[in-house]
Amino acid sequence: MAELGWLIQPAVFPWAALAAGLCIGSFLNVVIHRLPKMMERAWRADCAELAGQPPPKEQPYNLVVPRSSCPGCGRRIAAIENVPIASWLALRGKCAGCGARISLRYPMVELLAGCGAAWSAWHFGFSAAAFGGMLFIWCTIALAFIDHATGYLPDDITLPLLWAGLLLNAFGTFVPLSDAVIGAAGGYLSLWLIYWAYRLATGKEGMGFGDFKMNAAIGAFFGWKLLPLVILVSSVVGLAFGVMQMIAARRGWDAAFRFHFGPYLAIAAIVAMFWGDRILHWYLAR
Repeated sequence: MAELGWLIQPAVFPWAALAAGLCIGSFLNVVIHRLPKMMERAWRADCAELAGQPPPKEQPYNLVVPRSSCPGCGRRIAAIENVPIASWLALRGKCAGCGARISLRYPMVELLAGCGAAWSAWHFGFSAAAFGGMLFIWCTIALAFIDHATGYLPDDITLPLLWAGLLLNAFGTFVPLSDAVIGAAGGYLSLWLIYWAYRLATGKEGMGFGDFKMNAAIGAFFGWKLLPLVILVSSVVGLAFGVMQMIAARRGWDAAFRFHFGPYLAIAAIVAMFWGDRILHWYLAR
């Protein structure tokens, strides 16, 4: 530990977290792109099994195989082209082979992952809470972008995140374990009740079960006391984006501005993690 003493210094740790977060952000881009496709492959295999048919023959496809390539020309992405943010800037947002546009999403995810990790390191200091905060931020970034693109909130992320929150709070990292357990149950049930109330009133589904699991993970991390704040902030953010969607629809931009509930929950949860206690204290002191 003495050899790493320089790393835990308040002036160094956030910068180290920033560098690590940028690299993790590059991996998150792979997760965001590939995990929904992996889920769809698994569903096709399950459907074939239920129908008594052999699973479709497909090439291996996971988070490692095959190597990343340009979807336009199929050119393999060189290691030097995977340097977070810098590569996108050096290439001017275009493939070096065919000149196809590289989505702004890639540097955006890297920047969010890096800045989120740096802020967690600065806010909590060198502690389990800092690393738990980084893990939470990285997972919610992936969930938000996957949900925005596909409408999926994968169990492969939400459920491990829920258990990670409970395990961290077994040692009181963010809240006492009892608050975390009640928060996990309350997070799931609160949106489940809203879902059924809306469905009974309108006959439509207002959200998916992935939203319940994501909110349960938020409760497992930060306890039941912050859940009302998370739901309130996510609703306000959702209202703001809803207004944007209506404006965009009138101008023919609907597809570009369509959002699901996962991104709203992600924003609200990060607000709650860093400023939730301060907001509650301010409100209760009024």
